[in-house]
Amino acid sequence: MLEAKRTISEKLARVVRQELGVDLPPEEIVLSAPRKEAFGDLATNIALSLSNKLRLSPKEIAEKIRQGLEKYTDLQDIVKNVEVAGAGFVNFRLNEAWVERKAGEFYDQERLGVPEPAKPLTVVIDFSSPNVAKPMHVGHIRSTIIGDALGRIYRFLGHKVITDNHLGDWGTQFGMLIVGYKRFLDKEALAKDPLGELEHIYQKVYNLAQQDEAVAEEARQEHAKLQSGHEQNLALWKEFMQWSKMEFDKIYQRLGVKFDHTLGESFYNPMLGDVVKELKEKGIARESEGAICIFFDEPELADAPFIIQRRDGAWLYSATDLATIKYRMEKFKPDLILYVVDIRQRLHFQQLFTAVRRWGYEVRLEHIGFGTILGEDRTPLKTREGGLVRLEDLLDEAEKRALSIVNEQNPDLSEAERQDIARAVGLGAVKYCDLSGARQSDYIFSFNRMMRLDGNTAPYLQYAYARIQSIFRKGEINIAKLRRGNGKFLLQEESERDLAKCLLRFPEAVLSAASEFAPHLVSAYLYELSTRYSRFYETCPVLTSSSGPSMDGLKESRLMLCDYVARVLKLGLNLLGIESIERM
Repeated sequence: MLEAKRTISEKLARVVRQELGVDLPPEEIVLSAPRKEAFGDLATNIALSLSNKLRLSPKEIAEKIRQGLEKYTDLQDIVKNVEVAGAGFVNFRLNEAWVERKAGEFYDQERLGVPEPAKPLTVVIDFSSPNVAKPMHVGHIRSTIIGDALGRIYRFLGHKVITDNHLGDWGTQFGMLIVGYKRFLDKEALAKDPLGELEHIYQKVYNLAQQDEAVAEEARQEHAKLQSGHEQNLALWKEFMQWSKMEFDKIYQRLGVKFDHTLGESFYNPMLGDVVKELKEKGIARESEGAICIFFDEPELADAPFIIQRRDGAWLYSATDLATIKYRMEKFKPDLILYVVDIRQRLHFQQLFTAVRRWGYEVRLEHIGFGTILGEDRTPLKTREGGLVRLEDLLDEAEKRALSIVNEQNPDLSEAERQDIARAVGLGAVKYCDLSGARQSDYIFSFNRMMRLDGNTAPYLQYAYARIQSIFRKGEINIAKLRRGNGKFLLQEESERDLAKCLLRFPEAVLSAASEFAPHLVSAYLYELSTRYSRFYETCPVLTSSSGPSMDGLKESRLMLCDYVARVLKLGLNLLGIESIERM
């Protein structure tokens, strides 16, 4: 479909220039699917956008464009006909022979038509970033899942991806933790649940510090001792780190998430003095009321100084973020750095990116903001007691619910098989629920909705893939032989043609997801593909389509179409970090 769009856009640009006297680059001509399939396969509203400029009605302009396109006979290889519709839309219907040929080309490719980049980028993705000594909770899931999906998409496209888990492993909270560890630690509770106990003692000291200045001062002193390298406090900090890493790694392994680097705030702490000194020497930062700040001329930031060092000498995480960028630029030399962080941190990243540009670093910086996970009451998702839902508990519940569905659907499978399917379905449901909508939006977390076998859910897509595999098992089809054969696509029914056209749009979905930092464009595409496959499956016999003249070729074509869909589903789900399932 990319080839069709590129060719049509080039011809449109030529016609607009020659027939209407307007010089318009092809890349500025938007072609998209019409609202109704009856209108064709592609459409453009270029006539409407040119109406005021040319002082002609959109319909008159559209008709001139249609007539101009008739001069290009080479366009007929791709386009069957061009029509003017509605208020002045120009609609294109693709040539069936071109669709069959292009589907065959993509089917024979391992990448299924997805092109490799002309110039691969080096992309750093900063995501997940939990705080040490606290259990991962529901608030970490969006950054972790979105960041992992973007990493998978960029890697598949051929870019060099460097993932970094920027842990919150330094700061004033460790003073409170050390006080709590020394005064309130329950060793038995620590042995059972290290992070749960650390969170408990931290909260206890925090509450006391709010009421008693002596406790707050004790925590500040313990933190200062840690920063100065105090042997006992440093040993405790290392224990906190070890316990945290073990718990985090269990969650990441469960989710199938991997990092190239885990460089927390502590890694950059020795660099902060030099960074602030450099910023002051370059006139980017200056002292204000004892603190070191960066001030901005930009209207939207003029009232918000970027404080990098407090008047008491303590560094803020803004300084750490600046040191992190300096390190990444020198170490990785990236073209693009993505920060997958809550959308509520928008101002911080506007300040950070503006400061970095003033600093002189030439790199594209993007804040990949996301909304909040809500409960059924449309407030941030919490436990019945009002606390944050632990991520481990949420995943356990997802697998438990998935197992009940699998037990009902496939009681004859072995327990090990049912457990494995439940794990893939449960985790897939949670991930897909997060990735099926625009990341900037809040969404309501509902186990009942995300576990459904119909509708826009992971189980629905996983079932579509499993159903195709069952066709191959039932027909004893040798997939490798099918792919090595000389079969051609014979798209006789409308549902076959619609499915093939949808398959041709897979490259667009992946490229758009990368360029717009929007994994939901892949999930939306996979859902559309699955619904079109269901329509095809209902109207076009596959294994029983081998009777009558030339029907052997039709059976092979339909088997290839099924295989093509399965390959796209498997690859697309993998790009989202979701497993496909052979049986379900």
